[in-house]
Amino acid sequence: MSLAGTDRTPTRRDTGLHIEEGDPAEPKVRALLDELDAYLAGLYPPESNHGLTPDGLVEPAVRFVVARLDDEPVGCGAVMLDAGDAEIKRMYVAPAARGKGIGRQLLDHLELLAVAAGCRTVRLETGVAQPEAQALYGRAGYLTIEPFADYGPDPLSHFMGKPLAAAVPGRAGSFP
Repeated sequence: MSLAGTDRTPTRRDTGLHIEEGDPAEPKVRALLDELDAYLAGLYPPESNHGLTPDGLVEPAVRFVVARLDDEPVGCGAVMLDAGDAEIKRMYVAPAARGKGIGRQLLDHLELLAVAAGCRTVRLETGVAQPEAQALYGRAGYLTIEPFADYGPDPLSHFMGKPLAAAVPGRAGSFP
């Protein structure tokens, strides 16, 4: 997967899947975000939901992408860029599209955007009631870490991170 020197180039696969910059105000994308919000609201109380609002997804330091299968939005994710560090936000794949590797392709794409922006580490917060998400991140090399940035301890949160150098084949890194 190549970004061809830019953080806005879509990722295309032979499967009909492509990942590209997205607009959270697009009706079908907004419906996907609403589906994510409803899913998370069923798992956690409001104080344990830490997602960016649709307005937050268009901030200059955020890259929001949409995975489309045959031009229909089936997943999304964002990466927040901050002083050499990145945070994965709003990762979601619609239930009907799961099991096709879309989540991993979204994650890989977001990591490449972070690398292209010069980030050294990537972190995320996911919930304890989402073992599938934790497994995806674990398979991608993420390790459990302490709360970071403005996050405080939350028994419903699971914090993970990895050095981005480890995402580059043949390069090792250690997590700060």
